[in-house]
Amino acid sequence: MNVAEVRKLFPILDQEVNGNPLVYLDSAATSQKPLQVIETLEEYYKGYNSNVHRGVHTLGTKATDKYEDARDKVRKFINAASREEIIFTRGTTTALNTVAASYGRDNLQEGDEIVITYMEHHSNIIPWQQVARQTGAILKYIPLQPDGTISLDDARATITSNTKIVSIMQVSNVLGVINPIKEIAAIAHENGAIIVVDGAQSTPHMKVDVRDLDCDFFAFSAHKMCGPTGIGVLYGKKELLENMEPVEFGGEMIDFVGLQESTWKELPWKFEAGTPIIAGAIGLGAAIDFLNEVGMENILEHEHKLAAYALEKMSAIEGLTIYGPQKTEHRAGVVTFNLEDVHPHDVATVIDAEGIAVRAGHHCAQPLMKWLNVSATARASFYLYNTEQDVDKLVEGLVRTKEYFTNGF
Repeated sequence: MNVAEVRKLFPILDQEVNGNPLVYLDSAATSQKPLQVIETLEEYYKGYNSNVHRGVHTLGTKATDKYEDARDKVRKFINAASREEIIFTRGTTTALNTVAASYGRDNLQEGDEIVITYMEHHSNIIPWQQVARQTGAILKYIPLQPDGTISLDDARATITSNTKIVSIMQVSNVLGVINPIKEIAAIAHENGAIIVVDGAQSTPHMKVDVRDLDCDFFAFSAHKMCGPTGIGVLYGKKELLENMEPVEFGGEMIDFVGLQESTWKELPWKFEAGTPIIAGAIGLGAAIDFLNEVGMENILEHEHKLAAYALEKMSAIEGLTIYGPQKTEHRAGVVTFNLEDVHPHDVATVIDAEGIAVRAGHHCAQPLMKWLNVSATARASFYLYNTEQDVDKLVEGLVRTKEYFTNGF
């Protein structure tokens, strides 16, 4: 993968921030967009902006074809069995909430167990808290090993015959941990449970095969994988989706509406009420085309090398603590850290003055922050357009930050 050529496709990277070349290390929050995606969105709005599924005029037909073509691209990208299993949503959060509010509400009862982990994003905690409160189900957590990884023995001990739902992220947005989803799915199914996977941090960076993982539901967002904001995907096994009730009602998702009752369209449209996110879906299709051109294997290999380089260079900074596993084969391109006696918000502010963008805060993972015994952390996250030179600038910025707070500005 020629990173220099890849970078040329991202116009936002060719700028200065505070008088310094931009070093963008916050792709776990949102990735930057290549020209291919930007031009696709512009083409839709300039050339065939129209609603879908409703009209028979030329623009409406073209928009519908492009929208549904994007669904086929998603199906192939994650190797779903059929296009009916691909539901467009506003993002990972909406997808996870849909599963909790529909499948969870209708299939849980008092005493049933929902199993998650301490590393989950809030969007994979709060929906389960709510459905547990509504149904009387019990929310349980798989404990973490000291390095933040999950032991399969702990998973087996936590998931029992009373467990009905296991919901877990494939890659941690804080620790970078790559979880053994396929093995945990097998444990869940052995106990009669279904497994829901938060793929927000995995889908942009590695090849995902939902049938190989044997997950029952899988959720991800376009904006973290070079696509537009406001669009995401819920994959669900067809037999499960067919027996689920929609959680939003209105136009597009209905078959027949009477005065007292209504019926729904077939999959996938029964879960897509109202005017869908047309431009977003088409833009996601363009992002998938772009990622396929680059090659998901190339992206993962590049990020593993960057993570290894970053761990080596950052570990040499005295007083800097790195969270998560130290072996790069167990983690994605995320390095979360704290600088001794310096609040992560101060770290992020100081290095931003040098054009370096990192994340600081609790990363929507307050239970994990409590487990780490910190209130917040700083996070550098890498993607296909980052280089070792970006890591070097980060390390130089962190060294200067330490000096500032040690010796004064």
